[in-house]
Amino acid sequence: MADLKPIRVGLVGAGGNMKLRHIPGFQAIDGVSIDVVCNRSIASSQAVADEYGIPRVAEDWNAVVNDESIDAICIGTWPYLHAPITIAALKAGKHVLTEARMAMNAAEAEAMLQASRAAPELVAQIVPSPFTLKWDATIANVLSSGALGELRELSVLKTLPMNADPLAPMNWRQKIEYSGNNTLMLGIYYEVAQRWLKREPVKVWSYGRIFMEERNDPETGSKTRVEIPETTTWMAEYADGLQLTGLMSGMEMGSGRDEFVICGTKGSLRLDLRVGQLYQTIEGSAEAAIEPEPEDIADWNVEADFVDSVREGTPVTLTSFEDGVNYMKFTDAARASFNAGGQWISIDGS
Repeated sequence: MADLKPIRVGLVGAGGNMKLRHIPGFQAIDGVSIDVVCNRSIASSQAVADEYGIPRVAEDWNAVVNDESIDAICIGTWPYLHAPITIAALKAGKHVLTEARMAMNAAEAEAMLQASRAAPELVAQIVPSPFTLKWDATIANVLSSGALGELRELSVLKTLPMNADPLAPMNWRQKIEYSGNNTLMLGIYYEVAQRWLKREPVKVWSYGRIFMEERNDPETGSKTRVEIPETTTWMAEYADGLQLTGLMSGMEMGSGRDEFVICGTKGSLRLDLRVGQLYQTIEGSAEAAIEPEPEDIADWNVEADFVDSVREGTPVTLTSFEDGVNYMKFTDAARASFNAGGQWISIDGS
């Protein structure tokens, strides 16, 4: 304990994932303390402080960023504040762990990346897409072995009832002023594709629908225009001919579907997240379940990884700001294609 570098963390935003993951994660690490929290109001900040034994609350996020006693900032706000808080924190000499999605758009993400490069002594990390951590190493091993042959397609299917109720109030993911170009869970699922394929597409196509053009905004009590698609279908093309296809819908009632499929010339992998199982099919054989080797199984380790990077200089792999910029470029291209009625958009925005 005496040899550990103490790290004093300030929290900005204290929603569900902060309470479920980040607060207990940091509080479980020796030498790490959460010293101050700032939520959307003093009352909600104090409630979190009381529940988790955090000694101080702040009235606004600038007070946390400029607190000279704080070493690191953990950002749990909606995407609209990720860029301003991150950039200010890095300029103030604070390490940064920010929730996904990285930003409202690629321009903000690029500004965050440049701020991190201007302070290379500081750790800048994004909370990674967590859904496939158990199987990532196994999938990477299969792909590198060549067992699937030449890759042809990666398909993604994610459906849930988030937007199915026409009378439900607007949620924050539907508010463009909070979410920017982020649509449903598109970015967090594309991040997985990016992680496995280790390359970016050259162009993107998407098409979607907004069925309820207005919903009641619980913050204002009035009807507000919905500008973010409630369902979206997309395609992306890579330089080598590989195709990414996907359906993401908030309109499916019931338990929903949740699946990735990688198709090659010699076989396929199918990850069914609903049942928690990875399957492989090699030409001439039936589909069979694959169990990861114990040493290949990863789990949520975000806070410990962040602290290790701060203390030991361990490089950030899940997830770097460079990776975040890439998935925000994809998100921007998908939004631009939707705005254009389904035109192909290059990944650089043209």
